[in-house]
Amino acid sequence: MSGLRAQKKADKNRRILEAATTLFRKVGYDSARIEDIAEMAGVSVGTFYNYFKNKGDMLMATVSMEVEEVLAAGDAIIAREHEDVATALFELIGKYYDHSLTYLSKEMWRTAMSLSIAQPETPFSQRYTALDHRLSKQVCDLIRALQSRGVVRKDVDCDATGELVFNNVNMMFIEFVKEEEMDVDGLKASVARQNAPLASLMSVKTD
Repeated sequence: MSGLRAQKKADKNRRILEAATTLFRKVGYDSARIEDIAEMAGVSVGTFYNYFKNKGDMLMATVSMEVEEVLAAGDAIIAREHEDVATALFELIGKYYDHSLTYLSKEMWRTAMSLSIAQPETPFSQRYTALDHRLSKQVCDLIRALQSRGVVRKDVDCDATGELVFNNVNMMFIEFVKEEEMDVDGLKASVARQNAPLASLMSVKTD
């Protein structure tokens, strides 16, 4: 019975998040009312507050859901046998970007970023930063895996290089969410071009 209760709770949590993201996209984060989110999810307002403290808490839960899914997909990418650095980076970073608008719109990402920056001592900001650190570590793990397979030079500092790559990934994502006209394909192409010189420098030469 405990397993069934846990499943029902998880299903209800998912319904609330899906209703929230739908409403956020439709009317905007600021205009979305908790009463309307609860109604769309088929729960009472009281039940909503059993799961989330406020809209910000729910937005952070959506960001977390987004990142957890791309981290799982990223682990599968790292496990593959890649023959060159640029392709491996493109695949991993491309997965981050391809998934970025699955649950959150650009407007929602801007809201999450602004909340994180404006209130750095809050649990929201700390959780947001922690998720960024996990993504950064995954890029480092990819480079370390490539090094262990002889694709990346042995003298490369995998952590420093991975952090450098992720910092650019993050900066370019900020530019992406600021610019409504920029699409994901353009973002991926720009970052691939920027990563190309670094990928070449860290690669084991095969000639």
